Amino acid sequence: MSNFLTPFLQAVRRDLLLAARHKTEVITALFFFVIVVNLLPLGIGPDADLLRKIAPGALWIGALLATLLGLQRLFAPDHQDGTLEQMALSPQSFTLLIAGKIMAHWLVSGLPVVLIAPLLGVQFDLPARSLGILTLSLLLGTPILSLIGAVGAALTLGVRGSGVLLSLLILPLYIPALIFGAGAVEADLAGLGFEGHLSLLGALLLASIVFAPWVATVALRVALE
Repeated sequence: MSNFLTPFLQAVRRDLLLAARHKTEVITALFFFVIVVNLLPLGIGPDADLLRKIAPGALWIGALLATLLGLQRLFAPDHQDGTLEQMALSPQSFTLLIAGKIMAHWLVSGLPVVLIAPLLGVQFDLPARSLGILTLSLLLGTPILSLIGAVGAALTLGVRGSGVLLSLLILPLYIPALIFGAGAVEADLAGLGFEGHLSLLGALLLASIVFAPWVATVALRVALE
């Protein structure tokens, strides 16, 4: 089993080391998330009830945009220097290598968002229970954003104006995760059951884990031909 996962772990380690050498990009995405979420309370005002109502959507939209910020560089640098082509020609599983890159992207852009979101949720006057559900929904949902985003990044690799095209392509695909993720917190705030939303979010995550790396690999092979 360890030998099977070796390409995956190697890809994760490599991309994390590269991210550590380019800390500015990581910090930029995190600050972008913080700024987007902080602007809404400043613009809306001190109405606590209104802030609680918009909090789930605001935090989820901020997480979505922060994830989107780094997607264009998920495969582009490796494509430019020939590393991606070497991965495709390697005897190791190309799908596992791509899955490792997606995992590294989530660790760099998604996990920090999950960790800092409860702190930002306090300014929206969210109760402790809702903050816990928010964290759990982001923990399930942000990997979906990275997985779906990887498919979009692969499909637009090497295309002129790929940044705009990438946004247009994947933003509609993010809507289910956004609805179920924010809906779980909204349901809890309304005194309703939130388990159904999280279950659907978990099902989306499972489907994304199964299909997204494979679809991204196929798209990358086409782009490299």
